[in-house]
Amino acid sequence: MADTGEARLRALEDREAIRDIIACYGSLADSGDAAAVAKLWTSDGVYAVDGFPEARGHAAIAALIEGPMHRELMASGCAHVLSAPTIALSGDQAIAVCHSVVFRKNEARWDAVRVAANRWHFVRTGEGWRVARRDNALLDGRQAARSLLS
Repeated sequence: MADTGEARLRALEDREAIRDIIACYGSLADSGDAAAVAKLWTSDGVYAVDGFPEARGHAAIAALIEGPMHRELMASGCAHVLSAPTIALSGDQAIAVCHSVVFRKNEARWDAVRVAANRWHFVRTGEGWRVARRDNALLDGRQAARSLLS
């Protein structure tokens, strides 16, 4: 597509749609809406969270939100907060990179219990942009997390 006003507008709209998906992930996870979280992904999408088995497909991704560990986190009070992503578009695919922090209520304070690097692979589908893969790795000094950010 030539660098026309139409192409620039489409790129802006694509970036905004991708930002919306990333932004709504946290509130959907915090509300426990497992079905809505899963629908952010393609039907065969992958969610690879450091420290957990890789989840592939809507049912497996929803199970992360419905699982006892996440339900316990929600019961104590939690907030999944994602930073503004950098987004690289390439036709009907895109890569977004951001940080995420999970806060947990602990008596009178909030503790950051998970600080991670995230690399999101998006694809344009008939229903709009969807996550094909999200890799999430703890920023604990290992190269694996730093690699997701580069």
